Amino acid sequence: MSIKTVMTVALAAVGLTALTAGARADQLADIMKAKELKCGTFADVPPFAAPDPKTREMVGFDVDMCNAIAKRWGVTAKVTPLSVEARVPEVKLGRVDLTIANLAYTLGRAEQIQFSDPYYLAKEMLAVKASDTGTTKADFKGKRLASTKGSTSELAIKMNDSDPLTFVDTGSAYMAVQQNKALGIVANTMTITKLVNESKTAGQPMKMIEEPMAFQPIGIGMKKDEPALHAKVNETLVAMDQAGEINALWDKWLGPNTEFKMTRTDKVVPLSQLKFTPLP
Repeated sequence: MSIKTVMTVALAAVGLTALTAGARADQLADIMKAKELKCGTFADVPPFAAPDPKTREMVGFDVDMCNAIAKRWGVTAKVTPLSVEARVPEVKLGRVDLTIANLAYTLGRAEQIQFSDPYYLAKEMLAVKASDTGTTKADFKGKRLASTKGSTSELAIKMNDSDPLTFVDTGSAYMAVQQNKALGIVANTMTITKLVNESKTAGQPMKMIEEPMAFQPIGIGMKKDEPALHAKVNETLVAMDQAGEINALWDKWLGPNTEFKMTRTDKVVPLSQLKFTPLP
């Protein structure tokens, strides 16, 4: 091969590399250019995200988080309601930019998508009928427990060596317990608190087992290999935390003056600083 031919091939390779690099997507730049942030939230899981009964607009803690982030970026928020199972696939495929839907870090999810720094540490809790004699999660090993399909609640049930009975929504899982199809229901603390409160006036009264089924850091999900977007999300969460903005939204939907009566004491910190056992 002549020197001229070698040089031609080399230059062509350099050109192809440059073209490939130029064509590589920068999702943050695309968001800023389009002036629109597409957020995936729950379809109907209050207080995180659910249609307002009067306006039918999506409202909730996660919806407000999306709007707050979009405002800081100077773009418009577009909220897309998702099923529990769709939270990871939709962001992985790029149909939404961010999944803000009480998304817990798990090893399996972390292989598919990128997580932001967690903004709070959640618990998976178990509720059973008030008449049940069980007091610890060990009392329910081998027992049938209900949850939403594809959720960390389902993983927590399996980790407890219990038998999961899954449904597409929390309401159906709750009814499974009321109808004696399952011994209990596993969900996050806020959901369980609400269901237990509701059960006192409708249906069979329930109680929450005090021992958590699992601990899980909650973060925002996004596509892998988008370092600019990942850094921007983390930077924004820290700024919102330091300004008291996340606490204000938390108090609005989950705080002491709500039915959940929960106080947020967590801070936005890197995942590596938390001590927990990741769900698979």
